[in-house]
Amino acid sequence: MKYRPHLFSLRLGHALRASCLNAGYGRPQLMKDIAAGLTVGIIALPLSMALAIASGVAPQHGLYTAMIAGVLIALTGGSRFSVSGPTAAFVVLLLPIAQQYGLGGLLMATLLSGVVLVSMAVLRLGRLVQYVPPAVTLGFTSGIALVIAVMQFKDLLGLSAPGDLHGALSEALWLTGALGQLQWPTALLGLATLGLLLLWPRLGLRFPPHLPVLALAAVAAWWLQQQGVAVDTLGSRFHYPLAEGGVGHGVPPYLPSFVWPWQQPGPDGTPLGLSWAMLGDLLPSAFAIAMLGAIESLLCAMVVDGMSGTRHSANSELLGQGLGNLVAPLFGGIPATAAIARSAANVKSGAVSPISAVVHSLVVLASVVLLADLLAWIPMTAMAALLLTVAWNMSEAPKAVRLLRRAPLGDQLVLLLCLVMTVAFDMVVAIAAGMVMASLLFMGELAKMTRLKDLGNHARILPEAVPQGWRVLKVNGPLFFAAADRIFAEIAVETAGAQGVILYMSSVPVLDAGGLSALERWLEVCEQLGTKVVISDLQFQPLKTLSRAGVDPIPGRLIFVADLTAALEVANSGRCH
Repeated sequence: MKYRPHLFSLRLGHALRASCLNAGYGRPQLMKDIAAGLTVGIIALPLSMALAIASGVAPQHGLYTAMIAGVLIALTGGSRFSVSGPTAAFVVLLLPIAQQYGLGGLLMATLLSGVVLVSMAVLRLGRLVQYVPPAVTLGFTSGIALVIAVMQFKDLLGLSAPGDLHGALSEALWLTGALGQLQWPTALLGLATLGLLLLWPRLGLRFPPHLPVLALAAVAAWWLQQQGVAVDTLGSRFHYPLAEGGVGHGVPPYLPSFVWPWQQPGPDGTPLGLSWAMLGDLLPSAFAIAMLGAIESLLCAMVVDGMSGTRHSANSELLGQGLGNLVAPLFGGIPATAAIARSAANVKSGAVSPISAVVHSLVVLASVVLLADLLAWIPMTAMAALLLTVAWNMSEAPKAVRLLRRAPLGDQLVLLLCLVMTVAFDMVVAIAAGMVMASLLFMGELAKMTRLKDLGNHARILPEAVPQGWRVLKVNGPLFFAAADRIFAEIAVETAGAQGVILYMSSVPVLDAGGLSALERWLEVCEQLGTKVVISDLQFQPLKTLSRAGVDPIPGRLIFVADLTAALEVANSGRCH
């Protein structure tokens, strides 16, 4: 099949081989990749810091993620234009881990998620993302966006939140009573930053707004501080130890070093340590990170495929994501996945190959080394404004509204359930509940499609007349557990008192264990009543199921024939053997 290799193939560096090593890649293509990488790097720099802060760790850990995981995933993955790094979708998962286990626990969970992703790639599970309904995806992404947005208002408005707030609902309740403590200079700076970020696309400027708008906010924060107005900045909130002693402010101006995750600080500031109990505690979170990373990455790959006309290798992309999340935490990186907004910007900027994503990571690296002192002036209220725009973009509100207006009621309920469960509990519970509800609703709709039709009065369908005392019934649709009992109950009513029954099954593609059990019970009743049964036109899967179950012809009672003509000949002859 044409697309089968993309669904099942697995090779290291699939995208790099397809775009650079196996094609005419030269200087013109390299220049396009450099230009695209510069653009995406400028976008990724402030976003990586903001998303790390939202996840409960210092901003440099988001930068390390973009630098290390971004390069490794680009070189080893299966999507040509995807750009990986920290994303907003992870925030609601990572913040509770960071609060409970500290930086070390978060990095350990990241490492374990990499193992899960590599295992998924080896098991060729990349195609399974196709089984996640759009209503589930839109529901939990909208819920995540709402949670992120609520969590930003305290920094946007310059409020000091107590440390016992956990979850969007408790934070929203606290905000309603804390508005009297509003810091107007900080709030006005944040709102002005937010307004400029929203207005920027209408100005017709091709340059992305993230870095220049934050630069203007940093200048404004510096001026306010010169006027004696305190403004919370990256430098005032985050600190790091200096090699010569003392404390630095903001982002460390040097590259990350290798440190085992369990040697990083735990919740009390001391090294986390390594134990089986801790690994067991972190494994469910790691699995959730891996599942979300797989969904986000493969959805991103499909989006950029649609924009560029290319096709990704799903399992190769999972392999690259797994390797990136295995290596990044060894250098202080938090979970990474493909970012749809950055990847779309990559395509629009003219990228040709994964080299553009490598350039994006190099831009972030150079910024850490050269601009760390300037980054410390970025105000926290401006970072909150940036995250609010990220939350709005990831919510895909127009798509969600369109689904709520046009989709069937079941899809609407699934979306709302996932959204509410994400806000009230967490994303893992939301996805599980959404998938269960979507599956049940789908099975219910599928069961309704299985119908019973009496062919006795359809002379043009039957090749010859039906003998006296016989019934000809056609089953349309799959005979699976949700439909089988109802169908065979209807058959029992329709054939009460009949001498024989012809069961025409040409339109039954599937017979599962539930359908087999219902059929066998009906056959037992027919044997007790002396009703002869002829089953015709079995498709391959039902025939295979009956054969494996040992349902054989019974002389004088049950016979299997190839078509309806043969079934009527058996009925007219009065024999059933």
